[in-house]
Amino acid sequence: MKIIQQSLLPQSNAYLKGYVRESDADSQHFKFPAVIIVPGGSFTHISDQQAESFALSFAAQGYQSFYLRYSFESEKHPLMPQPLVELAKSVDFLKQNATKLSIDPDNIVICGFSIGGFVVSAFNNRYDDPQFLEMVHPQNNLKPRAVILSYPVIDLNLGFPKDSAKIADWEANQQLTAAEDGVTTTNVPTFIWHTADDPFVPSMNAIKYAEALANKHVDYELHIFHHGRHGLAMANQLTAWNDESNDPHVAHWFKLAIEWLTEL
Repeated sequence: MKIIQQSLLPQSNAYLKGYVRESDADSQHFKFPAVIIVPGGSFTHISDQQAESFALSFAAQGYQSFYLRYSFESEKHPLMPQPLVELAKSVDFLKQNATKLSIDPDNIVICGFSIGGFVVSAFNNRYDDPQFLEMVHPQNNLKPRAVILSYPVIDLNLGFPKDSAKIADWEANQQLTAAEDGVTTTNVPTFIWHTADDPFVPSMNAIKYAEALANKHVDYELHIFHHGRHGLAMANQLTAWNDESNDPHVAHWFKLAIEWLTEL
C-alpha cells in the first residue's frame, strides 16, 4: 500500500492524505471504490491518528482511502466556504487521477464526522450548484456516489456551537448555517448515524437532515443508537480513548454502512 499526500490550494495548509493499493500486472485494469473522510475537531484541529484509523478501516473493506485535513478557524475568517472548496478540490483530484490511483471515478464516497459532517452535508447539497462550481472551477463532475454522516453537525443553531459569535466565525452567510434547508432532489444517497443522548451535538441534527432527505425523496438510511457519548469514531479498540468509547453495540454502524454501500 502506498501513502500519498496532495496539497489542495495555494497558501493553504489543507491536504488530502491517502492509502492506496498499487495495481499489479493481474489487477492493473481493476478500479476500486474510494472514500474521502472528513474528520471532526470543532474546526480547531483534526486527530491524524483517528483519521488514519478511519481510512485503514475502509481500506480493509477494499476502498482506496483518503482523509482531508481542511482549513481551521485560526487559518481563515470567516472559515466557510474554505473547507467546502477543499473537499470539492479533493473529489476533483481523485476523479482527475482515477486511472493512476486505480479508482472508479463513479464510486467515490464521502464520510463526515461531527463538524466534518457539516462540511459533507453542505457539499451534498451544493456539489452541482452553479454558484458553488464558479468558486471551485472543477475539471470533473463533482457528484459523489454516496455520503456517510457520523454524529454530524447539520444545523449550527441546534445546540452546537453554543456561542453565536462562533457561528459568525465559521459561516458569515446565515442562510447557509442549516444544511437541512439546502437539501435538493439531486442530493446523493446518504447514510446517517448518531446516538440519542449525545451531550455535545444533539441527535436532532441527524434527524432534521434525514427528514429533509425524505421530503425530497432522496435515498437515505438513519440509525439512532440509544446511548453513546459524542465522538465515538469507530466505537472499537482502534479509536477508543476510554472504556465507554469502546462500545460494541454502536460499533455496528460501520458494518451497517458497508452493507448499505455494497447494496447501492
